[in-house]
This record gives sequence, C-alpha cells and structure tokens, in this order.
Amino acid sequence: MEALALSLKEAPPPYEVHRFSRDGVVVVRDHRSSVFMGGFLLGEFGEQDKDRGPRNVLVVTLAKSERLHLGRLAVAFGMTEEYLRQLRRKEEAGGLGALLLSKQGKDSTVPPELRAAWSAMFAAGHMPTAVSREQRGAKKTHFSYTTVRREFEMWKQARDAQPPTGPTVDIASQPSDGQLRLLFAKPSEVVEAAASDAELDDAPSTPAEGGAEIVPMTAAPVRGGKMVQHVGCWVLLALVNEFGLHDDAAHAFQPQRQDGLRIALDAVICALAIDQRCIEGVRRLATPTGPTLLRAERVPTASGVRKLFGRLLSETEIGGAILDARATTRLITAAHVDSGPAIFYVDGHMRRYSGKHVIRKGWRMQDRRILPGSTDYYVHDEEGRPVFRVPVTSHDSLTAWLSPIARRLRAGLGEEERILLAFDRGGAFSTQLADLRDAGIEFVTYERAPYPAIAVTAFDRTVVARGATYQLHERRNKNLGDQRGRIRRIALRAPDGKQINLVAISSAPAAQLVAILLGGPAPNLPSGRWQQENAFHHGDARWGMNQLDDRSVEPYRPGTIIPNPARRRLDRSLRIARVAEGDARRKLASTTPVLGALRRAVLEQDLAAALDLQRDLEALRPETPTHAPVEETVLAGKLVRHTGQLKTIVDVIRVVCANAESDLATLIAPHLGRPREAKKVIANILAAPGQVTVTDQAIHVRLAPAANRSERGAIRHLFTAINMRGLGLPSDPKRLPLRFELQPL
Repeated sequence: MEALALSLKEAPPPYEVHRFSRDGVVVVRDHRSSVFMGGFLLGEFGEQDKDRGPRNVLVVTLAKSERLHLGRLAVAFGMTEEYLRQLRRKEEAGGLGALLLSKQGKDSTVPPELRAAWSAMFAAGHMPTAVSREQRGAKKTHFSYTTVRREFEMWKQARDAQPPTGPTVDIASQPSDGQLRLLFAKPSEVVEAAASDAELDDAPSTPAEGGAEIVPMTAAPVRGGKMVQHVGCWVLLALVNEFGLHDDAAHAFQPQRQDGLRIALDAVICALAIDQRCIEGVRRLATPTGPTLLRAERVPTASGVRKLFGRLLSETEIGGAILDARATTRLITAAHVDSGPAIFYVDGHMRRYSGKHVIRKGWRMQDRRILPGSTDYYVHDEEGRPVFRVPVTSHDSLTAWLSPIARRLRAGLGEEERILLAFDRGGAFSTQLADLRDAGIEFVTYERAPYPAIAVTAFDRTVVARGATYQLHERRNKNLGDQRGRIRRIALRAPDGKQINLVAISSAPAAQLVAILLGGPAPNLPSGRWQQENAFHHGDARWGMNQLDDRSVEPYRPGTIIPNPARRRLDRSLRIARVAEGDARRKLASTTPVLGALRRAVLEQDLAAALDLQRDLEALRPETPTHAPVEETVLAGKLVRHTGQLKTIVDVIRVVCANAESDLATLIAPHLGRPREAKKVIANILAAPGQVTVTDQAIHVRLAPAANRSERGAIRHLFTAINMRGLGLPSDPKRLPLRFELQPL
C-alpha cells in the first residue's frame, strides 16, 4: 500500500546550525549566533548588531587554522569568501584591534515599503542580481547585493512555508539507456527523437542540483580592448563555430535563453583552450577583461556553468545524446575524404576511479590489475583525431562493441562507402571477425597466438614499417573454424627473427595494411595504430579526456547481472589453500630425519588443514555462481554507476576542440623548423593576449603569443590561411569576420 503524503508540514526548528568543520558549528537562535568548536563555546555575536567586531574576531581567529576550509567558514558566519579575505588582510595590517570598529558598514535595515517592492520583483521571477542592479541604477537605495540576497532568502523561506495549492506527485527517477540507444541510431532517427522529446510537455522546467539558483548569463556585443587576456582562444571559438557545435547544441537543448547556452559553451571552450582541461577551469577566465573575452556582462562561475548544463539535461533527458550524435555524424563524414576505404582505429581505454562510491571494477592494462573505473571505447580517424567515445561502465570486451561501432560508422557514411577498422588482438576472435566480414566491414588486426611458424625461405617480399625492414609472406589463409570460412593472413618476419601475423578482410595491398597497423616507412613520425595510442596520451594531457566531470551517480536496476564478489573471494581463498598445500608438500619432501618427528608432524598437520579447506571450498563452488543479480550479492544497495550525462557534453566539446587543434597544427607544421612542436605553438597562440579593435567591416585581433622568430613567421602564415576562411564568432548578430595578426615586437 502506497504511503500518502501528509498535507501538514512539520514546524521549523527553533534554531539553525551552520557547520564549517567536522566539530565546528555556528548555531543561530533568536537572532543570536553561538560558535562551538569541539563542544566548547568560543563566543557569541548578534546577527543584527551594528557592531560586528566580535564576529570578525572569531572568524579571523578561526581562519588562521590550516584545518578549516575558508569557503565553508565564511558561509557559516554569513559572509562571502572575499569579505573574509579582506578581514584577514586588515588583521595582518593592524591586528585584531582593527576589527573592533564601532560600526562596520552601513545600516542594512530595509524599510517595509522597499521590502514589499522587492518581494513583488522576486515573485515576478527576478533574481537578486537583477534587483540589486536595478536599485543601483535608479539610485533609490544604498543597500548592497548581500542585503538584497538576504531578503530574497527570507522571501523564499516564507513562500516555501505556505501550504501547497495542489497535490504533490513524487516521480522516482529511473536510469535511462537513451544515450547509448541514440549513439548508434541513424541521424534521421536522432532528429525524430529530438522532435518527439520537444513535444512531450510544455511544463516549466525544474531547476537542477536541488533547485539552486542559476545566475542569469546575459550576452553583450563584441567590445574592443587594448589588451584582452586569453583572446587567442577566439581562434578556437571561430573554428568550433564553423564546425557547427553551437548550432548542434541549440538544436539538442532548445533552451529559452540561447545567450546562456552560448556563453556557457564559450566559457568551457576557452577554459580548455588555455589548458585547464575541465569545467573548473572556467574560474581562470575571471579576469578584468573576461567579459570582453566571453562577450557577456560578467564571467560565469564554474558552478553556474554546471548548473546550466544540469538544468538543460533535466529539461531534455536525451539532449546530451542528441548533441553527441549530431557532432559524431559531422566528424565521421569529415574523416573520409579520398576514394579509398574510410580507415578508423578502435580501442578501449580504462579510466581509474578513486572516489567514495562503489563502482564496478575492470582490467587496466597499464597497471596489470583490476581497478574500479569505467571503460571507454574510442574511435579515431586515419590521422589519429578522435571521432567519438562510447562509455561502457560494465567493462564489456572489445568484441561486444565492434559491431555496434561499425553500424554507427555505416549510418554516418552511408551504405555505399567502404569502411576499414583497425584494432588490436582484443577483438581478433573468430566469431567477431566473421560477423564483421558478413556485415561488409573491412578490417585488419593481429592474429592471436598460437599460429603456425613459417619457414624462413617462404618469405619472398620485404616491406618497410617505421624504419625497419620486415620480410613478408602471403600465401596461406586463416581458417576461422566451425564452417565460418577463411580470411586473409599476412605473415611478417621482424629483423630480430620474431614472426608477426596479421589477419584481414580487405582488397587493399599488403603493404598498406601493414602500414595501417605497424606504421609507414618514416621512422621519425608515429603512424599506424600508434597514432591512436599517442592520441590517448595527448587527449588526457591536453584536453582532460580522463576527467570524471560528472559526479552524479545512480543505482543499478534490479536484475542487473554482475560478477559475484562472493565467488571471486571463494576462488581466491581456494588458490591460497592450494599454495599452502604445495608449500607443505615441498617442506615435507625436503625434511631430513635430523629435524625429528615433531617437525614432520607439524608439516603433516598443515597439509591436512590445507586439504580440508580445499574440500570445503570445492563444495561451496557449485552453490556460488560466478555471476548473479546485483540485489542478491553483498553489493546490494552499494553498487552505483556515474550517469555520465554532463561528461557526454564536455567530451563532445573536447573532441571538437581536438579536431580543430589538429587542423591548425596541419596548417602551421609545414612552416615550422620543428614540425613536431606544432601543437605546442598552437597552445601558445590560444592562450595569448591581444588587442581587439571592432569596426563596421571586421573584428581585428592583434595577438602577442610567446614565440621565437621562426615561429612568428609560421604564425603569420597560419593567420593568413585563417583570415581567408572568413571565420566569425558564435552568435555574432553582425557576423563580422575575424582578422588575426601579430603584434610587432
């Protein structure tokens, strides 16, 4: 029987508790605050007193402790972190006596008529920021934003205390597979899903993150500046805009305020451009020229950007999947430009997790052990640029995802295009190879050992891969067994005599297939499948691909089959018991009669105990399955997984930015004395300050990047190529083209 919600609300407690540490709290009772630390009363102060000296002395004294978080301390004492910083600087200059002033600030008592006017504005939907700005503009009040914010909180508490006017419905959130379903859908199906989702309802949206307020992000026109910090990231913004990321985001989320979405996207892109690697890097844009950089009235906070994305995701559950699908389709189409087959590299990468939640474990090759984390399968194009990512929290094998990935590539390129997949031995199983062949997908991979050795005299050709000469033989096909047919086999003999076998389904020459996996003839440039390995390292070091991004979790659905932890512990105990048996037998065999019967009796007793334990464990194995539903294991109620919705959005931005960076590196590398440092030069350009001049015809940006003489010459060639493309900033109403140039030394 379902429980009915009571219409009566419990009376609010007669006091409030604001905790600033594990054993430190501020208790507010009847407009009087008491500070406790470890159960001892440190002091008291009046909340409405004109003299805030006791409060300031207490908070500054506590701030000297290295164990306390200054942000939580400031919030507990009812002040901002910046005001606490000012108090600490004042105490350093004049001691605690400087804090004991007779009057701190102005009178913050709000007249009843002004409080009524503010309440009306709050009820109309105005936020404290807008109310405070309007009051300052009209010069009707001397009250600060803190006072307006306090009145807003009091008005909100009074509104929430009123009884509800209608029935309350509690809808339990259920995990959704919409993202993975749309990831492998055709583009037309994604568009239809977006249209149907937009027509579901017109109800007002619910705020994300527990109803927290999102400070409005208001756009501003393009402004000039003598020295705008980080304005070099406009190069990346222009390329991302040309790619269509902002249009795809607007189509996926369809927010009422497009300005907020555009500013949030620009903030994340600029943070990534200056090597911050995650949303938290938005804080590094809070400079005096930050509003000019983002074309906004103010620089948004990292928390504000996360809340905006969270609200958009709550309004449109599949918005992130739609954005991912549209951007992926563009990248898949752009990856195939010649008449040959479209070559894609597929491989898995495991992200470690060290947080407080219990999540599933997987094998991490770099550590040679099982660790908690999430497995991601990445698809890169022939040049090593990322195309899309498939998150797999269940750590499924590569063979389980090769066919879905191939179908997604087929949907993006069409039925007539040739597709060639390159992957490692993890996907080289007969069943999977036969499925790819039957689906019309070409592939090349390493053959799994053991395979027959070929005589040295049978190798009749040579091929060069990454500066090494390999002998080649291709006369025998590989039988997949079970009447699956045969596939192509290419045998290579390395200079050290080691034999390497490749298997493939492709009409491409053997030398090309060898170059796809092992690399081309140039020894100084990484190519082949090593491009994807290098892309993994660069994607994490430069763009933060391994960042968690989304900390929200959800429980597994009942009935989800997982590896049984009890069986894993039982097998481990059985292995230990067998090792103990072996040790006992070894010691008995090496025991001499000199040691006596007592020593032999102890060893025989150890052997008997190990055998008894093995019999007991062997008896338990049939009753302990290797896999079981999650609710029937010891992880019931504990095992969770990250939703990954926010990470999907941020990863789409990262992938698009990485492709834009590769395009810039391709343009500048031929003009550099050290082409391998092209992406480092691009990073310096994106983080460079510059002068912005806005005219009726164009936006002129004169950048001052850190570069030597030869690099400056290459940068001029790059700017010439960029200016010829007529790039513009996202959502610029005048659509003025950008013109980049170097500032003279």
